[in-house]
Amino acid sequence: MSNDQHPLGRPVSELSDEELETQGKNAHDTRNWVFLHGTAEQFATHTERMLALEQEYLRRHPKRTWQGVESSSDAGEEVEQVPDPVRAVLRAVADTADGRMNRLEVHQLARRFGVPRPLLAGLYTGDDPLLATDRQDRVITDAGRAYLR
Repeated sequence: MSNDQHPLGRPVSELSDEELETQGKNAHDTRNWVFLHGTAEQFATHTERMLALEQEYLRRHPKRTWQGVESSSDAGEEVEQVPDPVRAVLRAVADTADGRMNRLEVHQLARRFGVPRPLLAGLYTGDDPLLATDRQDRVITDAGRAYLR
C-alpha cells in the first residue's frame, strides 16, 4: 500500500454524497456477514469504516437521522403542538425551493408534529395522494398544495 492510500479506502470526507450513501448502505448490508464469517481484523476494519461513514453522513445531513435532531422536542420527548399536524408537515415540504425533501427529514417532521406513522403513510396513498415518492425524496403533489390552500 502506498503512503497516500488510506487503509479503509478514500477518506470519508472526500466522498461525494452519493458515494457516501452507497458505501454506507453497502457497509450495513455486509455487516451481518462480516460479523458471522469475517476474521477479528476484518470485523474491526469494517466497524471502523462503517462508523466513519455514519459520522460523516450525520455531519453532512444532521436532520436525516434521529441522532441529528436539534432539540429534545424533535427527538420525540415533546410534540410541537400545532392545529393541523399534517398541514405543518406539508407546509414544510412545500416551502422548500422545489417542493421536495429527503424522506428521513419528512419522518422527523412527522415525529416533531405528532403525525403517527399510519397517518403519514396515508399521505402517499389514495386517489389523490398529498405526497409522492421520488427515490429518497418526498415531493408535494398538486393535491398536497390544494390541501394547503
